[in-house]
Amino acid sequence: MSVVSTSSPPPHHQPDPWGPPTTPVGVPAIAAPQFAGPRPAHPTLPLGLGFGALVVLTLSLLLSKYILSLVVDLGWPVVAYVGLVALIGYGPSLAWWWFATKRWDAGSPVDAVGARPRWADLGWGPVIWFATLCTQVFVGVFVLLFDVPLANNTDGVGELSADRTYTIAIVLTAVVAAPIVEELVFRGLVMRSLLSKLPVVVSILLQGVLFGVAHVDPVRGTGNVGLALILSGVGISLGGGAYLLRRIGPTMVAHAIFNGLVMLLILTGVRDRLLENNEDLFDDSLVEQIAVVDQTNVTEPHRSRDTH
Repeated sequence: MSVVSTSSPPPHHQPDPWGPPTTPVGVPAIAAPQFAGPRPAHPTLPLGLGFGALVVLTLSLLLSKYILSLVVDLGWPVVAYVGLVALIGYGPSLAWWWFATKRWDAGSPVDAVGARPRWADLGWGPVIWFATLCTQVFVGVFVLLFDVPLANNTDGVGELSADRTYTIAIVLTAVVAAPIVEELVFRGLVMRSLLSKLPVVVSILLQGVLFGVAHVDPVRGTGNVGLALILSGVGISLGGGAYLLRRIGPTMVAHAIFNGLVMLLILTGVRDRLLENNEDLFDDSLVEQIAVVDQTNVTEPHRSRDTH
């Protein structure tokens, strides 16, 4: 009969401090380098969720224009028109974001689109804004060199800047409402849904183009071509930032800076003084291209009503 030895290690036995044989000679196991694992894939959403967001935004913007045409002659204060357009144009998109993320079981609506705020957003926001500004200038130079028809979407804003209530309303719309809603829709819902079916580069490019097309207004005619190109570049830059950081908080900050600086130039009259003192500046200066949907549709009908 064989006997299995169960003797314990000899007294004063110490474990090998140098780790397994694969550890380089002279390097303790506890000091071996630890490499981070592969970066997790970008979160995605069902394609139907993003498609629905585009449909809701398009229909709500069309509805806001139609309702505005019905009430524009009622003589309301301009601020009332601004609030009405913002509510009808953006409200349904917020409702869809909340409903759809719940309907598709995407988890918390905030986390589903990467909108959970962090203090780091305040640092990354200016970085993304600067990259977006450079992209805007690059595309703008291309538009001007090839004489692409270009119209801005801020006409008439400065003419009503003396109305303090209007100024506050339009600034809140441009610097708060537009960045939040447009980032939720395009960099949140749309881009994440495209990533579920398309390659990364294609998804970023496509959501940027859709962002530019969303700012098309028949009133501007062929000038929409240049405006859509420039704002597509803006959307692509913001999309790249959202993809790299896996969140849209920083792009909301960048979007707000982008719109806020343009509003500052217009409402303070700096843009007009630059154009008056420098005849060589283009009338459709790139600095006027601001990503605020339907802003001119508030001021232009109001001016036409006052002239009668």
